[in-house]
Amino acid sequence: MAGDGSWRGRIRAFRYAFSGLRLGATEPNFRIQLTIGIAALILAGILRVGSDDWLAIIVVSVVVLVTEMVNTAIEAVVDLASPEYSATAKIAKDVAAGAVLLASIGAVVVGLYAFVPPLARVLGI
Repeated sequence: MAGDGSWRGRIRAFRYAFSGLRLGATEPNFRIQLTIGIAALILAGILRVGSDDWLAIIVVSVVVLVTEMVNTAIEAVVDLASPEYSATAKIAKDVAAGAVLLASIGAVVVGLYAFVPPLARVLGI
């Protein structure tokens, strides 16, 4: 059992977690969001944003990826529990997808806050 407290159990738990990361990374939306996050980090380096902005970009990028993984897990569990159409299952899936959308909107706001001033400087605006 992974949660038995032994070193073997802990190692097994990490293996399960890394397996979950690999599975999450196969999702198309996760890959898109990861690509956008990496692009944001590259742009942050090019524009030499401040350390607070770096931290904010990293945090919101991770939050978007985590919410996408939770959304994927919720969808899988709902599909397993309710293979037929269900209004309640739809609510669970839609709310989980809405959480990803909200995190993504927050990431865009942080990106605008972090990137607009240095971009304006570079463009001489």
